[in-house]
Amino acid sequence: MDFELTDEQVLIRDTFARFSDEEIAPQAAAFDETHEFPIALFREVGKLGFFGMRYPEDAGGSNHDLLTYCLALTELARGSLALAGAASMQSLMGTKFLHLLGNEDIHERLLLPAIAGEKIGAICMTEPNAGSDLNGMRTQADKVEGGYVLNGQKTWISQAPLADFFTVFAKAGEDKKLTIFLVEKSNDGLHVGKPIDKMGVRAFPTSELAFDGCFVPDDCRLSKEEGDGESHLRELLGEVRIITAALAIGCARAALQEAVRYAGERQQFGKPIGAFQAIKLKLAEMATELEVAEHFVHYTAWLADNGKPHLQQSAMCKLFASETALTVCDQAARVFASYGFAMEYPVQRYLRDIRFTLIGGGTSEILKLVIAKGLLS
Repeated sequence: MDFELTDEQVLIRDTFARFSDEEIAPQAAAFDETHEFPIALFREVGKLGFFGMRYPEDAGGSNHDLLTYCLALTELARGSLALAGAASMQSLMGTKFLHLLGNEDIHERLLLPAIAGEKIGAICMTEPNAGSDLNGMRTQADKVEGGYVLNGQKTWISQAPLADFFTVFAKAGEDKKLTIFLVEKSNDGLHVGKPIDKMGVRAFPTSELAFDGCFVPDDCRLSKEEGDGESHLRELLGEVRIITAALAIGCARAALQEAVRYAGERQQFGKPIGAFQAIKLKLAEMATELEVAEHFVHYTAWLADNGKPHLQQSAMCKLFASETALTVCDQAARVFASYGFAMEYPVQRYLRDIRFTLIGGGTSEILKLVIAKGLLS
């Protein structure tokens, strides 16, 4: 792989870096404290073209590769992991299957406005008794005249309180296999629960959904045939894991930057704490581990962009990047000592937020099983 970025990639990265520094970071603490979704900034991210980076021009996008997308996403996450998480949901999981499987009407009514940031989408997979176990899903889609009736419950649905439409996985057909449906918020029988109070990414709303006799017309069955949902989902998982790793890198970068700044300012025994060997060693280890993790993310994105096998690497990449980012955020808080425990400094937010990346795309334990299975097969 050629690790030298193109001029266009550098321009895109720097554009989102400036936006993150000037617009996102100054407001991130306030959104975290109030739990308020930064809708104005979300719209601005749309105006920058982020939501369409992975889509072709005829769908309102700019057709960029995954590596370029990850560069931009990392910069967004450096400003606010909550906003970056919402942006990644909108630009991939929330709209992917509309683009891939939706008809012309769905593209015009929902996909194009979503890519522009005018409508919000979400994906519904997790259930109270089915997280990593896809086959454990119980949401049922029963065929009726003109469509399907959905019954069941979903939980931990990101952006649910704000979403205009939902990509829903439910079991359908005689074999009760996963099938993909489009449900709009106006559908009767759809009920959005109150937001879940979380320890981190608190400006990124998450809630439960209930389907109680929710009618979905035939043309909103996104699956071309009943039961093809699992194959589509597994194709997406590799990309989900890579972008989750990119999110982790951005948050950890912010933590490292804060630790370096604080080490140069905080005075103890008549000199900055960064002059002490213990702090120097800590900063060096954080920077080195993060550099390795970031290169792993870029390499895995490059594999995907070039059509090379990458599912095993994407699991490794997400595992390594998220766990490394957690360590970096923790070590950054230790540089602050008692002030790392104070709400006054953003390092505590990074430490709370980073745990979000341990869950999305598969927990570390599930990823280890995936990696081991690949080694032994």
